[in-house]
Amino acid sequence: MPNIQEIANYAKENADKLGIKKFDIYGSTIDETSVQVDQGEPKQVKASNRSGVTVRVWNEQNTIGITSTTDVDPKGLELALKTAYDASFFGVKENVPDFSPEATVPIAQTPKDKAPQAPVAELIDKLLVAEKELLSAHPAIQGVPYNGLAQRDIDRFYLNSDGAVRTESHSIASVYLYSKTEEEDKKPRSGNSFRISHSVDELDINGCIKEAADKTISHLNYEKVKSGKYLVVFSPDAFLSLLGAFSNLFNAQSILDKQSLSTPDDLGKEIASPLLSVYDDALHPANVGAETFDGEGTPTRKVALIENGVLTGFLHSAGTAKRMNAQPTGNASIGAKVSVSPNFYHVFAATNPEQEFSLATAENVILIDDLQALHAGVKALQGSFSLPFDGWLINKGEKTSIESATVAGDFLQVLKSIVYLEKEVELTPGGVSPRVWVEGLSITGE
Repeated sequence: MPNIQEIANYAKENADKLGIKKFDIYGSTIDETSVQVDQGEPKQVKASNRSGVTVRVWNEQNTIGITSTTDVDPKGLELALKTAYDASFFGVKENVPDFSPEATVPIAQTPKDKAPQAPVAELIDKLLVAEKELLSAHPAIQGVPYNGLAQRDIDRFYLNSDGAVRTESHSIASVYLYSKTEEEDKKPRSGNSFRISHSVDELDINGCIKEAADKTISHLNYEKVKSGKYLVVFSPDAFLSLLGAFSNLFNAQSILDKQSLSTPDDLGKEIASPLLSVYDDALHPANVGAETFDGEGTPTRKVALIENGVLTGFLHSAGTAKRMNAQPTGNASIGAKVSVSPNFYHVFAATNPEQEFSLATAENVILIDDLQALHAGVKALQGSFSLPFDGWLINKGEKTSIESATVAGDFLQVLKSIVYLEKEVELTPGGVSPRVWVEGLSITGE
C-alpha cells in the first residue's frame, strides 16, 4: 500500500480532476500470520495481507455515495471517487452523514511502534510445545482440538477534503488453547484460555497453558446441579460477554432506530446497582490493540456509560451525536452505512460495598466461567437470556464442576441485582472486568 501522504495526494488530484469538492477516505492494511497444530504436527499455516479503503463522496445536493476498493494506486482511487460520486445521486436524503466535527482535532496519544514479526517456524515450535505441555498435564487430556498462535500488523488511516489526515500502526499477537478430555463412562470435558500481547515474545504462553489445564482438570469430576435460584458469580469474560450481547443499551444508533433497551430520555436514570460503573475506554492501558481514532477520524476516548448505577452516556458517531445534541465519542465504523460499536469495556466497583464476598467462604454459589450460544439464547430487544454455561458449584472454596446447566434472566434485572464486584480485574478480549456477584439468578440443571 502506498504511504498515507501519497494516497492523500492521489485523492486530492483525482477529486480536483473530477470536480469533486467533498470526500473522505478510511483505509486499513492487515498483515497476518497464524498457525494451528494437531497431535504434534502442524495442521494449518495461514498468511494473509488484506487491505481496503472506503471512499465517501458528497455531491452538490449534499447527498452521499459510498464505495470500497482494495486498489489505492492513482487509477484505483480515481475509479473509486468516480463510482462514489455517481452513486451519490441515489443517496439518502434524510440524516445524511457528514464529516466528524472532531476529524481535525489533534490527537495527543501516539500509537506504539510495530513489533518485529516472528518467523513461521518459531510460531509452530511454540505452539507444538504448548500442545505437548497441555497434553502431559493430565492423563485424561487427550487432545487440544482448537488452538492457534497468531501475529498481526495493522495500519489504519483517515483523510478528508477538509485537510484531516490521521494514521496509526500497531502489532498484536495472541494465543488460544482449548483442551478436551476422554475418560471411560464419562462425558468429554473441556477448558480454554486466551492471551494477547504486542508481540509473540511478550505473550504469556505458559500462563495460557496453565489456565487451560487447570480449568480442564477442574471439570473432570462433575455432578448435576439442582434447579433453583442461586447467588451467581460471573467470571470477567462471562460478564463482558453478557454486556456485549446487550450493548444496544448504550448504542446511540440502536436507540435512534428504536432497536434498544434504552431511550434518549433514560440518561440520568438508575439502571443498575450503585456498586457498578462501566466505561468504554479505547485508550485503557490494558487495551493492546488500542485505536486512537475511529472510522470517521474522531479521536477515541474514555466514555462513562454507567456511573454508580446511573446511565450517564451513549456511544456516538458524528451523525448520532448531531441528532441527539451530543459529542461524537469515537465509536463509528464507516461502510454502506455508519455503524456504532463499543471499543473496550472497563468495568469496576464504583463504591465500597456494605458486605464483601469471597469464594473461599461463600456457600452454595455458582461460578460461571464461560457463557455459550449467545447468538441463539439472547433476546437483545426484550432484555432476556437463557444460556448454557461452563462453571462450578462452590462451597467454602471447594469447586465441583457442573455437568450441564443453563442460566436465565433479564439483563436489566441482573444489573440491579449486583451485590458485589471484586477488586481484582482481568483482561479479556472485550475489555477488563472483575468477577461480578449477582443475587437470585435462575439456574436450570438437567
